[in-house]
Amino acid sequence: MRATARPDLAAVWRRTWALAQEHGQDPSEVLAVERLSHLSGVEPGRVPQVVAGTAVEAPLERRVHQRFLRLRATRRDKHGREWPLAAIADDFDAPGASLGPLNAGTGLPRMGHAAGVQRFFGVHAGFLLADSKSAVERALALSATTVPDGRVDLERLSYLTGMTPQAIRLTLDGRPPRLPLKEQVHLRFEHLRRTRVREDGQPHSLAAIARSFDASGQSLTRLAQGEGLPNLAAAAGIQRFYGVEGGFLLADDTEALSSALALIEGELESTVRDRENPMLAVLRAHDVRSIVTRAGRLSPQGWKSLADHLDDLLAREGQLGVPGTKGGAPTEGAAAEGETP
Repeated sequence: MRATARPDLAAVWRRTWALAQEHGQDPSEVLAVERLSHLSGVEPGRVPQVVAGTAVEAPLERRVHQRFLRLRATRRDKHGREWPLAAIADDFDAPGASLGPLNAGTGLPRMGHAAGVQRFFGVHAGFLLADSKSAVERALALSATTVPDGRVDLERLSYLTGMTPQAIRLTLDGRPPRLPLKEQVHLRFEHLRRTRVREDGQPHSLAAIARSFDASGQSLTRLAQGEGLPNLAAAAGIQRFYGVEGGFLLADDTEALSSALALIEGELESTVRDRENPMLAVLRAHDVRSIVTRAGRLSPQGWKSLADHLDDLLAREGQLGVPGTKGGAPTEGAAAEGETP
């Protein structure tokens, strides 16, 4: 999702901590920095900074290189040794030398190679590409315990995954269609252009998409025609432009659907919490935390002025409350009708 639409990770961290306690789990284990690092690929020392919103994002080439090194360091063979480049590349029919620049940090892999590396190590399709915030956000989501709702909205799942409703049904039935990577990426790209349109209802032009990551529209022509794969930087740029997660173009159908269902489960769980505590819904719907933080710097006289101003606003909007109240709360010396003082 777009950076501006992403949730406050510190708030997600606190909710996950509370959720772990509710389910009888040790929050310090559920949210252990090493565990979040393992799930996200973000270096352990950077995890607290990312959660706090103070981390500076690394360039794509450096980020992909560091994530690859972390995969090799944390997902070892049965003898506890790092997997050789040749063994990794052989899994997707490529020579080991093709991963040399990625391992050395001197270049980005081809998109097919990135997909192969992620498949080899069994990590999600956005592992190498995701920026730090979305990577940690995903890790936090995986750390929370959720209760499946069981409802299936094929159209919404189609929007979130880029899959057709028929492909979703097949995947849910355990028979996911297997498309060549080139065809899958083309279909997902066309899905983005068709479902995330401009304000006038027209698809974003190739030039506008490419401009967002300093490329020319011509560089996306072959992808739009289904004749080739974009390079990794272009794939990252496309996903960032449309505000989808880092693995949107690369994820196979099962993973794409799994991620969408996890997102919906989280939203349902949040809805249940809001229903149980309406105040939480108010806090989320309005930037109350920011207002309270700034109000905390006011003098006693400033607080009184703020309270008076709020009463004026409530009165203008017809929300002040019943007679004898201020803002819906009993005023001094007055009690609500039928209430014992």
